[in-house]
Amino acid sequence: MSQPFDSSAFLASCSGRPGVYRMFDDAGKLLYVGKARNLKKRVASYFRKTGLATKTSALVAKIAQIETTITANETEALLLEQTLIKEWRPPYNILLRDDKSYPYVYLSSEDQFPRLGIHRGAKKAKGRYFGPYPSAGSIRESLSLLQKAFHVRQCEDAYFKNRTRPCLQYQIKRCKGPCVGLVDADEYAQDVRHSVMFLEGRSNALAEELQSVMEQAAMRLDFERAAELRDQVGLLRRVQDQQSMEGGSGDVDVIAAIVSPGGACVHLISVRSGRVLGSKNFFPQVGIEEDTAGVLMAFLAQYYLASERDLPEELIVNATHEDFSTLTAAIAASRGRAPNISYRVRATRAKWQQLAVTNAQQALSARLANRQHLSARFDALAEALDLDEPPQRMECFDISHSSGEATVASCVVFGPEGPLKSDYRRYNIEGVTAGDDYAAMRQALTRRFSKVKAGEGKLPDILLVDGGKGQLAMAKEVLLDLAMSDLTLLGVAKGVTRKPGLETLYLNDAANEFTLPGDSPALHLIQQIRDEAHRFAITGHRARRGKTRRTSTLEGIDGVGPKRRRDLLKYFGGLQEVSRASVDEIAKAPGISKKLAESIYAALHSE
Repeated sequence: MSQPFDSSAFLASCSGRPGVYRMFDDAGKLLYVGKARNLKKRVASYFRKTGLATKTSALVAKIAQIETTITANETEALLLEQTLIKEWRPPYNILLRDDKSYPYVYLSSEDQFPRLGIHRGAKKAKGRYFGPYPSAGSIRESLSLLQKAFHVRQCEDAYFKNRTRPCLQYQIKRCKGPCVGLVDADEYAQDVRHSVMFLEGRSNALAEELQSVMEQAAMRLDFERAAELRDQVGLLRRVQDQQSMEGGSGDVDVIAAIVSPGGACVHLISVRSGRVLGSKNFFPQVGIEEDTAGVLMAFLAQYYLASERDLPEELIVNATHEDFSTLTAAIAASRGRAPNISYRVRATRAKWQQLAVTNAQQALSARLANRQHLSARFDALAEALDLDEPPQRMECFDISHSSGEATVASCVVFGPEGPLKSDYRRYNIEGVTAGDDYAAMRQALTRRFSKVKAGEGKLPDILLVDGGKGQLAMAKEVLLDLAMSDLTLLGVAKGVTRKPGLETLYLNDAANEFTLPGDSPALHLIQQIRDEAHRFAITGHRARRGKTRRTSTLEGIDGVGPKRRRDLLKYFGGLQEVSRASVDEIAKAPGISKKLAESIYAALHSE
């Protein structure tokens, strides 16, 4: 047993300067990273005899080693702390799980007929970028509105350039058909200008302009054009009515953090040019800091110190923190400028702030209610299986194929908080007889648990196998071969009628057969996990099958590259005609020698 950490000896030599401290357990695993204005005072606060929070006490009990790095000032300490948190993701730190860049609306500028689309990542293409939008859903909503109102194309250039007749978007009045010359460049440019006005947040000015043009069209007795403009104005007015938070100005992010004993939620509302673009919930992993200000500070640091994030002029928050000045200095050092952080706000900004708080409270309540419901199901399963405690990790395997084609095995993972999607895995099954589900399951389980045997990945508390006695026996055999026979196995077989609620269950062995009532929470959990494994397997199978069917039989033949393949298909009119052709006929195609024709013929007619 390891010796307890000697905090007195460590503190005796600890510096009182600014810096970063790192706490490790006896296995050398990093537990926590923190920064301090005074390292000695901050570290000493963890070892006082009273007043520690429960999670802080749990952290301290695991400490076997502490390392420190002295920095020139507190700003540098914050920058280093965030770098280490992002790299190592210590379990006791507040962790922001979503580090993706937000999407933008992209308007191409080099085309005669520019297109609108969704863009993520580096802004390399020439054009204008509007946003960022907090989610793909909010950006699609804006693009759908623009499509209805101004009919600017949203198709990819490759699709646009190869059209010979207008597509469905033209038929349903979502596009004016620039691909086939059904709209002149000047009219299209006007539609693009109106789209830009909307994306810039100038919807009031846009509606007034359209209304003026509508009145002029009516005076000219051009009632068809007036009706079209009337519909555009009506659409914009409805959007303004829905956008109850309209009326502010500037680029602002409104961030509200809510913390409860069950977790934390941070709700972010994006406002650009005074217009609310949308919002998003974050559920950070809460470590030892559990107050609202601490969670908010950790979120802001991780979120805005990342160089790929869009940086607004102002951040409106629902709590204040003593380190906000250090944070703004660190953002300025990292990004070249820093936003103002506002806490006491009035008028429209106060409405934004309150709405963010309300959304955070609602999102967290819904998440915790769902988590408690799931926890009850895990408790019920533990009781049904006569386990000492509820399982912390369950894995379920399923097989999917179409008459043996493109077989895929899925592995989904559930914990007390729900599906652990980062741990999901798919296995492309190779080298087994088509349609042999037992062999496919054997291969998937062997690949999965061989890695566990080698020290990679986690071992589940329960392995759930969909398929009944046969698949259960196969799983048991694989685990026996890998010397992992003590793992709890649960087989699930559909009942005689194959209706949900009538499943037969097998615990570890076909002899231990039992059923659960149709309203049992434990059975509902099993059904949920099994259905998720089935869904995940089918999705993977369809993707693999689609890829196979999109792959030409001509691919992979030595000497037949993309150009020759294209020329062959063009010459014969399709792959079916190439397959019917003789060697001599294939040799007549441009660029095909007699020897290459023989290779192509052999490849197309081999079993």
